[in-house]
Amino acid sequence: MKTVAIIGTFDTKGEEFAYVKKRFEELGVGTLTIHCGVFDPQTKPDVTNAEVAAAIDVEMSVVAEKKDRAFATETMTRGIEKLLPSLYANGRFDGVFSMGGSGGTTIATAGMRALPIGVPKVMVSTMASGDTSPYIGASDIALFPSIVDVAGINSFSSTIFDNAVAAMAGMLEHPHVEAGDHKPLVAATMFGVTTPAVQKAQDYLQSKGYEVLVFHATGTGGKCMEALVNGGFIKGVLDLTTTEWCDEIVGGVLAAGSDRCSAAALNGVPTVISVGALDMVNFGPWDTVPPQFASRNLYKHNPTVTLMRTTVDENRKIGAAIASKINLSTGPCTLMLPLRGVSMIDAEGQPFWGPEEDAALFETLKADIQPGRADVVEMDAHINDDEFAIAAAQKLIDLMEGRA
Repeated sequence: MKTVAIIGTFDTKGEEFAYVKKRFEELGVGTLTIHCGVFDPQTKPDVTNAEVAAAIDVEMSVVAEKKDRAFATETMTRGIEKLLPSLYANGRFDGVFSMGGSGGTTIATAGMRALPIGVPKVMVSTMASGDTSPYIGASDIALFPSIVDVAGINSFSSTIFDNAVAAMAGMLEHPHVEAGDHKPLVAATMFGVTTPAVQKAQDYLQSKGYEVLVFHATGTGGKCMEALVNGGFIKGVLDLTTTEWCDEIVGGVLAAGSDRCSAAALNGVPTVISVGALDMVNFGPWDTVPPQFASRNLYKHNPTVTLMRTTVDENRKIGAAIASKINLSTGPCTLMLPLRGVSMIDAEGQPFWGPEEDAALFETLKADIQPGRADVVEMDAHINDDEFAIAAAQKLIDLMEGRA
């Protein structure tokens, strides 16, 4: 029998969690209930709140005495983040389920994010709209909008709860089946304006026996790739599209954080890195571009995406940031520079064509990379030229196979 861990505040939402526990058991799924509330639960859990707090060496009595909701939430969040992976490693459950508002979602998803990718994770939440990245992170959590508050069993809530329970039961009943052959995994980064290069490189790598996972460099994509590299899944990184650094440095909407480009460097994973789409900062619809950028070179990519050309000064800062990550490299790394443009619209005759801006980027990278950290290859080609894409893919194969 498969078992689902049910994380919840059994002191304030005992009725709701008793309902889903019963529904799981009716479907033949065992349950492991974990209490993350501050006070006594309405039904006895399998794992107490004291055990959750003890995972981070905190006495539950201290949490209760403080009568501080923020402190309690923080304690339970850190506790479940520490305890849940241990319970999973010990075979106590096969999937994890929770329901709640902002507090409950914060607590439960912290634990979910700490579990391996592929472990079924379902969160029914009032926060399942807008920017959910603080809850999802780089994980594979299925976030269900609760529609109504998680407050009682009624015709609406029971429908949502039943659907979420059935989704979890289905994932547990039909787990992923591993394929017979295990090809080495390569991670590649792509944007719409670097698609030709990445697709050509992907085809080349796959023809040589590698499996290529392509990540859309939209902030979340970069974070997911970094997480998989840190998890030890990836044998080589073809980081052709580092555009998320533009948003990190300038203030666009698709930043991946200051750790972008760190995982492969720190883990010694062979890497080919390039400058794809470093000509652009990303914003939403045209009228959402911050007023201070109104006079800049803007390009309407589509009705929901507006691009802004990076300047010489911004490119120097971006180059310095990427170089600082390359300088962390503990494994083989090559920087490849396409001298004829870094994106589909950074080409002669295109709206972001900028030889001066690109030159500032390239010169900064070459000047700031420390000796021995990475080889630098310059090609008289555009990033989307077949010759550049194939050269980058072959270089990564050479690095992975120890020929470089």
